[in-house]
Amino acid sequence: MRKLIAIPAVTAAALLLVGCTTLFDRHPVGNVAVPEPAKSVDLERYAGRWYELARYEQGFQKNCEGVTADYTLRDDGKIGVVNRCRKPDGSLDDAKGKAKIVDTATNAKLKVSFFGPFYGDYWVLDRDDDYRWAIVGDPSGRYLWLLSRDPKPGAAQVQALIARAGALGYDTSLLRRTQQP
Repeated sequence: MRKLIAIPAVTAAALLLVGCTTLFDRHPVGNVAVPEPAKSVDLERYAGRWYELARYEQGFQKNCEGVTADYTLRDDGKIGVVNRCRKPDGSLDDAKGKAKIVDTATNAKLKVSFFGPFYGDYWVLDRDDDYRWAIVGDPSGRYLWLLSRDPKPGAAQVQALIARAGALGYDTSLLRRTQQP
C-alpha cells in the first residue's frame, strides 16, 4: 500500500502558481516565449486606415472579408477604433470601440474595448519604419492580425509579413488570408 505525503497548502499553491506562470509565458500556438513589441509606435503615424491581409480566425470575425480597421486619436487620450467587414450577403458589419495605452514608454501595448468595461490586449508586435504594415497580436498568442496600408500588396510583401509572424513565434499555418475587394 502506498503512503500519501501531505503537501502543505502554501507549497501546493506555490507550485500551481509557478506552473501557471510558465503556462502563460508561452504561446499556446508554437510554445515559444511571448514576443515583446519590436519597436515603439508613433500613434499619430499609426492612426488612419489599415487593411487586414490575414488573421487567426475568431468567432467575432466569421464570414468577414474586406476587413478594415480605422484608428483616430481622441481628445481624452484614447484611440477611437472602427473595425468593418463585408459579410457574404454584401452588408457591412461595423464594430466601434476604443483603445487605451498600457505602455506609455513605447505606445506598442494597448488594451481595446468593444464592450463597455471589458478590454483585451492589442500589441503592435512589429511595424514598418514608414508605417506601411503592422503585425498585431496579444501576449496569449491566440490573436494575430497582419495589416497593411495597401489593400492588395504584392505577394512578396505578404510572404515577408507571414515569415516575420513566424519568426515572432506564431504558427503561420493557422493564418486565414483575408480577401480585399
